[in-house]
Amino acid sequence: MAPYAGEKEYLEAIEKVDKQMEDFKPQFILISAGFDAHREDPLAHIQLTGKGYEELTRKIKGMAADHAEGRLVSVLEGGYNLKALGESVAIHIEVLMEHKI
Repeated sequence: MAPYAGEKEYLEAIEKVDKQMEDFKPQFILISAGFDAHREDPLAHIQLTGKGYEELTRKIKGMAADHAEGRLVSVLEGGYNLKALGESVAIHIEVLMEHKI
């Protein structure tokens, strides 16, 4: 992603991935859950926020439901602003735990 990209650019990119999923036919989706793209992280020049991570997680979770029978694995990677990391991880886990009835 380009420096200073934000939610709009990331969501556009994930839409492109979603369109390819039907042809790819994944058995599961693996999330490399790095939160160093948060706008408060000192190492990246990306502008994601907690809300952006929420939207991305929800979109990827939907992709798993639509294309991989809901099978999804999320592995924590990085994040170097501890406040932003904690908030982003909590949001990510909350979305993953949501059940639709």
